[in-house]
Amino acid sequence: MTTSRYGQPAPMPDSIRHFMRAGQHPARATACPHCGAAPHKPCRIPSRGVVMAQVHQQRIAARARTIACCPTCTVEPTIPCHTNGRALENGSVHAARYTEADRSAA
Repeated sequence: MTTSRYGQPAPMPDSIRHFMRAGQHPARATACPHCGAAPHKPCRIPSRGVVMAQVHQQRIAARARTIACCPTCTVEPTIPCHTNGRALENGSVHAARYTEADRSAA
């Protein structure tokens, strides 16, 4: 039997808990498609499992794709960005969508 020193954390809505996590990149609220890190967990180097201080670019793009509309190609959240009808490579998003994601989160 294991015991926890502090017991269960206080009940708190996820929306408030997210903003209480000072110093973390907002993209950590989503899972990382590159290394498979769970939401609110740090990214790791997949080959060695070493924890990284930063988040993967793919995770930042996934966050932008999930929460923001793209002003460049006029797609809604969760729809991949495209150029001339073709999705951008590796799940990338337009630079304007990053800006829109940061604006909508503030």
